[in-house]
Amino acid sequence: MPGQPNPWVFGYGSLMWNPGFPYLRSHTATLRGFHRSLSVYSHQYRGTPLQPGLVFGLDRGGSCRGMAFEVDSAHWPETLDYLREREQITNTYIEVVKPVHLAGGGTAEALAFIVNRTHPQYAGKLDNENILKLVRQGKGQFGACEDYVCNTVEHLRQLGIHDRKLETIARKLRVAKADI
Repeated sequence: MPGQPNPWVFGYGSLMWNPGFPYLRSHTATLRGFHRSLSVYSHQYRGTPLQPGLVFGLDRGGSCRGMAFEVDSAHWPETLDYLREREQITNTYIEVVKPVHLAGGGTAEALAFIVNRTHPQYAGKLDNENILKLVRQGKGQFGACEDYVCNTVEHLRQLGIHDRKLETIARKLRVAKADI
């Protein structure tokens, strides 16, 4: 509709470094009220039901710095279909539209996928030992869970986003790989 703002998408995991859809522009952005966590068992993309991996979810509390992507309204229907097919394969997430604060100023209403805490694939808060075990064992349709986690951490670094817990996880994954 003329005069309506273009839709936005907030990415906090692999959407940051592999959005998979056309966009007009992107900005580092902050979503308040949710934080990035390795809290979702992956049964397809980064694991299997018998050997699940662990992927990121937006969970309640805190804030999350990630990427916001502005999508041309003309491409929104196919972008939304793509995102639902990618993110909602097992309906682990809830679609919400929330304000994100764009780097450099301004806000945008962005689609975000937050974790459904009642879904059986919700892992909740895990200690580092269990996170490492699940990440190391996870291999699925899109490859190794270790690569997914390390790629996300590397992209966060490139954006100037430092998450001590994730940095520790990535360092332990790299050390273990170097020892092999």
